[in-house]
Amino acid sequence: MTSADTTTPDAAPPAVEARPGDRLAPGDGLIIGLLMLSAFVVLLNEMMLGVALPTLIIDFGITPGTGQWVTTGYLLTLAVLIPATGFVMRRYHLRTIFLGALSLFTLGTVIAAVAPGIGVLLTGRIIQAAGTAVFVPLLMTTTMRLAPAARRGRLMALATAVPAVAPAVGPALSGLVLSGLSWRWLFLLMLPVAGAALALGAVKLRNITTPEPVTLDVLSLLLSAIGFGGLVYGLASIGEAVSGHAPIPLWIPITIGVAGVAAFVRRQIVLRRGPGAFLDMRILGNRAFTAPLLVMLVIALNGFGVLIVLPLILTDVTGLSTFELGLFLVPSGAIIALVSALGGRVYDRFGPRPLAIPGAIIWTATFWLLTRMDEGTGVWTVLAIYLVMSGAQALMWGPMTTAALASLRAELQPHGSAAFGTVQQLAGAAGGAVLVSAYTIGADAAAAGALTTAQSIAAGRAAFTTAGVIAFAAVLGTLFVGRTPAAAEE
Repeated sequence: MTSADTTTPDAAPPAVEARPGDRLAPGDGLIIGLLMLSAFVVLLNEMMLGVALPTLIIDFGITPGTGQWVTTGYLLTLAVLIPATGFVMRRYHLRTIFLGALSLFTLGTVIAAVAPGIGVLLTGRIIQAAGTAVFVPLLMTTTMRLAPAARRGRLMALATAVPAVAPAVGPALSGLVLSGLSWRWLFLLMLPVAGAALALGAVKLRNITTPEPVTLDVLSLLLSAIGFGGLVYGLASIGEAVSGHAPIPLWIPITIGVAGVAAFVRRQIVLRRGPGAFLDMRILGNRAFTAPLLVMLVIALNGFGVLIVLPLILTDVTGLSTFELGLFLVPSGAIIALVSALGGRVYDRFGPRPLAIPGAIIWTATFWLLTRMDEGTGVWTVLAIYLVMSGAQALMWGPMTTAALASLRAELQPHGSAAFGTVQQLAGAAGGAVLVSAYTIGADAAAAGALTTAQSIAAGRAAFTTAGVIAFAAVLGTLFVGRTPAAAEE
């Protein structure tokens, strides 16, 4: 991206708090809608290779632990770069960010589509992620700025449904594509959609903010990469360590990661009054922000992890083909969208707790139900449990995000969005690593290739038991969320 031109004629003054009315200003609906569409496109690709993992394991002769890196590496890149999105949103015009990020995503998609091996495929995924990183924070911050106060819950419910629905629809679309085409078509089919979004954005998108003269703190970016990278690498290597294939002892990357994150936080505290801070740490001093943030950490950890291990288990235990697996996953996207839309209306009237607390309890129960799955379990039974799980997750996702960001002043909301995105993507990467590791340990299989049915049942029980224990933390966390929609801190 080039330096922003503060004299651009269509730049507007920085947005203030949401208007008290109940209608969007002219043109604001188009901005939010275009960002939702584009975010959906880039996030759709985030989890598409989860369904393709069994195919990649066989085609490349790799272990599940190695194969998961095409997804975990993507999520790790997002976790490293999303802390910088607060800086990016302050430094550049909305239109510049949009066009630059979507162009980068398109380049990564081309590289992944023509990749001759797992290494180049991973490279393409990382470039894709570099373009994707800014979209969710940009969507959340822009929606919070433009949404009238009386409709904030409903509009944010739709905005937060995008990062929830897209990863759910991604595996479904992937299964349908893989039933008749090569995995390369997962990327080739994205190219015309991304190109159309680029063209629409170039013609229709207008700027709504004035860039600030902030500078990039390279040390913060470096510490972010070391800290988050070390943590996720260590978590992703647990399964390989148990099977004796980890290249280095686990304590080394985990220790480096913890030290890096601590140094990153310290650096942000030092810079918080200056122009170079990536994340303003004052947001973490607000309980109305941190309680939903921690709940979202748990939701993302389990949510993304399940989207990786569930296709493996369904393929081996229930015998679903890739086409049938795609059909299995399709309804979850509709459930998430429907529950999010209805939940937004409830939030505007009653706040987050009537949605989040029952959602957390039901969500946790579904993981324990899945631990009972074996070769005698019907596909319709598993589908019913999965749809309930998806709906319960939607009851928490939107209210937690909206309550957290609504508790911050307008100038802190880009930092809040960046923090939310960082936690979600880091937790998503860790969730894939943790649940795949539990899956690998439960299967007790060190060799590459497909598992037997008995091994898959044991692997599934280990993975879902782990998810159930983790999910209970969300139940506890929702009890500390405010009873009413949080007001912005003074």
